[in-house]
Amino acid sequence: MKKIFVINGSASDNSSNQKLIDNFAYLTKEVFNLTVFNDLKTLPHFNPEFSVANTPKIISDFRHNIEMADGVLICTPEYIFSIPSGLKNAIEWCVSTTLFTDKPTGIITASANGEKGHEELQLIANTIMAKFTPETALLIKGIKGKINESGNIIDDKTKDDLKKFIDAFKKLL
Repeated sequence: MKKIFVINGSASDNSSNQKLIDNFAYLTKEVFNLTVFNDLKTLPHFNPEFSVANTPKIISDFRHNIEMADGVLICTPEYIFSIPSGLKNAIEWCVSTTLFTDKPTGIITASANGEKGHEELQLIANTIMAKFTPETALLIKGIKGKINESGNIIDDKTKDDLKKFIDAFKKLL
């Protein structure tokens, strides 16, 4: 089974993105072993002086999870036409490394609109040289109306899009 490190970009405890991650986990349980990181708010603010030397243990552990994974999945909302600050902070801690270089990466932006955040995350992923394709970058607009409180996807197009994304992600690995 492939090891996938999942980064939940949402700061909310009851996020639609976590529900999507749960759906992804269920649909891929036969092929992927997931480690989900939900604690972006616990990471210290990026400090370039500690990026290479005297790196905080929590950052070293975060980086180690990326390094040991066969692939990374980032599932995030859009906040104010951008990616959440916690997600950007986490990625900034990785910029001085080659952790993402050619690392198979899936990107899901699920938000009210999400276009600008999705565009920004793809630009950042290109900058850190993550390996992704248009098929492994999924934008889900209006997520709150497409997933219910129980976490079930209730929109057929979203179900189909997620399955296509999963197939493309498997091929990328």
